[in-house]
Amino acid sequence: MAGATLPARRAEPAQGPQSLTVGGVTLNYRIEGEGEPLICIHGVGSYLEAWEGVVERLSDRFRILSFDLRGHGRSSKPRGRYEIDDFVGDVLALADHTGFGSFNLAGFSLGGLIAQRLALTHQQRIRRLILLATVAGRTEEERERVAARLTALQAGDRGSHYDASLSRWLTEDFQAKNPELIAKLRQRNAENDPECYAAAYRVLAQTDFGGLLDQIRVPVLIATGEEDAGSNPRMARYMHERISGSKLHILPGLRHSILTEAPEQVAGLMRGFLGDGREERQP
Repeated sequence: MAGATLPARRAEPAQGPQSLTVGGVTLNYRIEGEGEPLICIHGVGSYLEAWEGVVERLSDRFRILSFDLRGHGRSSKPRGRYEIDDFVGDVLALADHTGFGSFNLAGFSLGGLIAQRLALTHQQRIRRLILLATVAGRTEEERERVAARLTALQAGDRGSHYDASLSRWLTEDFQAKNPELIAKLRQRNAENDPECYAAAYRVLAQTDFGGLLDQIRVPVLIATGEEDAGSNPRMARYMHERISGSKLHILPGLRHSILTEAPEQVAGLMRGFLGDGREERQP
């Protein structure tokens, strides 16, 4: 399996921005580090840089592909309805282009849904699967809440959506201690295309693979914040109960944006799970 990455390593720089156009959509991506292949998929309204804190801690051991989802960052922003399989196709196109024949896969939030779909449809490509702060098995009340946020977004009310989201994503203590980062996050959010954001959020709001998760047969790590309201611990436990042999970590005191608030902790869990002889850190 590991030999699948060698041709791409010779053909392309070990790191730096790249782009691939597939089906009329140009995808901005970056490869960093050397070693076992790892693909990282970010969440809705985000961008590949969301993984930077994790990538810098894992690039000594892994060759990491991160990218901007269609409609995000420096990738193309096609109009119209997005489907989960559009995102899956983009991941596979990038994997094929960079020589990742089989790979470890990590997905955060919407990225975790894309990763679930990949594991259900292309399981032979995946070595190990990491599902961070993602969703499955929503209750009726949870479906209603996310549907209400989607309706507000589709009506163009993205400002109040984002302000409310800050308290769902990050603890007040972290926000107070990192005003420059919060300002940067606000600026990046303001740069999002509203139509593309809403199109991607619809996929997040209306996708649920809860009834299919028992079909996943690769090793799986599931983690979420103890205080994550949207991708909550109940959902994490739901996934853990249905995926045979999976590992579960509930991160104390954290909300949704664990990549931003606790990259060292997340990277430690990932490193231990993916395996390099080090002890996995249990929070």
